[in-house]
Amino acid sequence: MTSDIAVLTEDLTKFYGQRRGIEGLSLEVRAGEVMGFLGPNGAGKTTTTRLLLDFLRPTRGRATVLGLDPRRDKAALHRQIGYLPGELVFPGRDRAEDLLRFFASARGGVAWSQVTELAERLDLDLSRPVRTMSKGNKQKVGLVQAFMHRPALLILDEPTSGLDPLMQQEFLALVRDASVAGQTIFMSSHVLAEVQQAADRVAIVRDGQLAAVERVESLGKRAVRAVEIHFDDPVDPAEFSVLPGVSEVVVSGPVLKCTVDGRIDPLIKAAARHEVVDMLSAEPDLEETFLSFYYHAEGAGDASRAGAQDLA
Repeated sequence: MTSDIAVLTEDLTKFYGQRRGIEGLSLEVRAGEVMGFLGPNGAGKTTTTRLLLDFLRPTRGRATVLGLDPRRDKAALHRQIGYLPGELVFPGRDRAEDLLRFFASARGGVAWSQVTELAERLDLDLSRPVRTMSKGNKQKVGLVQAFMHRPALLILDEPTSGLDPLMQQEFLALVRDASVAGQTIFMSSHVLAEVQQAADRVAIVRDGQLAAVERVESLGKRAVRAVEIHFDDPVDPAEFSVLPGVSEVVVSGPVLKCTVDGRIDPLIKAAARHEVVDMLSAEPDLEETFLSFYYHAEGAGDASRAGAQDLA
């Protein structure tokens, strides 16, 4: 594997008896990039991250991480990785400080200033016992231990789970800083907006198979959103029903409600022919995006064979 590839999977497959976890995953994550790994819950995201770390063994196929074999080179590899699991469990009665000092020591020594800097950014009280913390504060402890040793690769499974909106933005700032520093981030999530803000590319999984690999800016072209426009006077629904990507048009007097699949520009130009009082546009919903394009498009599963090709 060349040094410009941080993660390489080839036909990576894991079955749990007859149930498919992930199948035929062929993917490249470039060194220094932020790769979003998108999919609804149960799509195979956590299975993939655990295979990369050798917490699970594949049914078939292989993975190479930072040029190493996850099974043969497990100890050496884990020293170079920061991992945040999707389900955090912190046993015992340790304070956050004690727990993080343990992690720092286990990693060969981490400057304590790096820990306190991260704790400050995330507004984490290190003096509190972890077992008494809320889910959000436990998530902060998990983020600190993942980032604290400035690893070459960060593998983050649903990293903003439990965080409030302010801390979600601070997390995204951490990701941007890590990327600027040359670290690689592999971030699994079901939150489209979070990945759009942080990632360079996204790999999208559905039912345990790779549906697409795209540049993040192309996601907006796939996004499905609900739009509501309030006009000064009643409008004719037929004027909007014929627009490309516009469906489910409902007009009640001067209020138009519709769904827009992809570019919103045609709707905006049509609306501009009238006096617009107000417009509401809901954030694109990942599930709707999948259902409208990735889940139902003919040949969507071809990406699992195409591997790391950008489909945008």
